[in-house]
Amino acid sequence: MEPRETPADGTSTADAHTYRMPLPRLTLTPDVSHGPLDGAWWPRCDALELELPSLVDWLEPDSVTAVRVTVDPAEWPDAPRTVMAPGRVIAVEPAGPGGETHVITLDCGAVGRWALLVVPPDEPAGTAARLLAAAADPENPLTAARMLALAETGRLGGTAQDSG
Repeated sequence: MEPRETPADGTSTADAHTYRMPLPRLTLTPDVSHGPLDGAWWPRCDALELELPSLVDWLEPDSVTAVRVTVDPAEWPDAPRTVMAPGRVIAVEPAGPGGETHVITLDCGAVGRWALLVVPPDEPAGTAARLLAAAADPENPLTAARMLALAETGRLGGTAQDSG
């Protein structure tokens, strides 16, 4: 068995093993949203407990603010009820009946509320880029499910004109 390395003087063992996800792949509608969505998020994997802290930190950097997240239970069937993040605990709830599929909603107290299309992690980069652009278009009237269906058939061009 090989000896373990110890952290340098002045650092804690907790700091030695901390990993932070890269910045989230995210687009937001400029100013005020006029459609059903406020943008889109393209997580790198389907482990909500790994992905959610960087998304929440980006949207609400003040760790004092309580954050509540609502997820599509079909998309995140094993979502934990809480996600631990540096300096905060994020409450996670499944969307109730009638909730939109492929959407994550983040309520960040007085700072704001975001309803984001969740682009599947395994989506090809070109398709994901079109979905990210379409969801951030303030004139886009499409739901998340409709955008994903259009993307699957190759008919999503990334703008609000693709409503048919």
